[in-house]
Amino acid sequence: MLRRYYANRYFFLMLLPVIVYFAVFHYTPIYGVLMAFQDYKILKGISGSTFVGFKYFRELFSGLYFVPVLKNTLIINAYKLIFGFPAPIVLALLINEVMRPAFKKLVQTISYLPYFLSWIVLSGIFIEILSPSRGMINIMLMQLGFKPIFFLASTDWFRTVLVSTEIWKGIGFSAIIYLAAIAGINPDMYEAGDVDGISRLQKIWYITLPSISPVIVIMIILTSGSIINDDFDQIFNLLNPNVSSVGEVISTYTYVEGISKMNYSYAAAVGLFKNVVALIMVITANFIARKFSDHTIF
Repeated sequence: MLRRYYANRYFFLMLLPVIVYFAVFHYTPIYGVLMAFQDYKILKGISGSTFVGFKYFRELFSGLYFVPVLKNTLIINAYKLIFGFPAPIVLALLINEVMRPAFKKLVQTISYLPYFLSWIVLSGIFIEILSPSRGMINIMLMQLGFKPIFFLASTDWFRTVLVSTEIWKGIGFSAIIYLAAIAGINPDMYEAGDVDGISRLQKIWYITLPSISPVIVIMIILTSGSIINDDFDQIFNLLNPNVSSVGEVISTYTYVEGISKMNYSYAAAVGLFKNVVALIMVITANFIARKFSDHTIF
């Protein structure tokens, strides 16, 4: 066993930067979780701050603002999960059905390019596109005889904008995972389908989808934790006071409490609660997947 490790020592050296990254930026900061159980003071530090137990967790659930924020987070992320999870699967199936390789590569490239743009850039673009006075969409609506819609200032439309823009940004990149899974399907299965005379739609339903189902199950398990982990960059750059009642989420609430108000212990309690719930969601999804299939993470 040791000889095999020694023979592959250079591969382990290539893995070393990844290990250092996770150790420095993911595991070492876990020490800061203690702030959630302390009356943290910057000058005293974590080791010198007073231990207060679950004081801030009690404030968390008895406060007037956290429950609405939690509700917004769950609703927005539930919409993203319901509408956003199937989207890359559908796109991957459609791209796979394209017969011309050049056109297939073009569609795939165009679809995943938005993933590499930051939300700071995209938020500015969407603010202009959705502007009630000069936005392209509202100009088209007015040309058709409709009144302009204040998309980013309307409580009826803001969540729709969040979900649709999130899907548009990530659909192409997420589809790569399913395209890779589709590429691994044995071509003989499709040839057997041709012999049986099944249609292309039947091939997708009876061959492609069952073949990539292990990947779909694993992605569902991994995505289940995001039901409470919102996209701070997107919401922070699009949020405004007019829609805070439906758009304020845990990450933006934590930012206000921790950075703006310097209530570090309370913000740490919020963050710890969110991570614990995400862990429970992943474990639960894995348990359910184990009951109905053989494809799980652990």
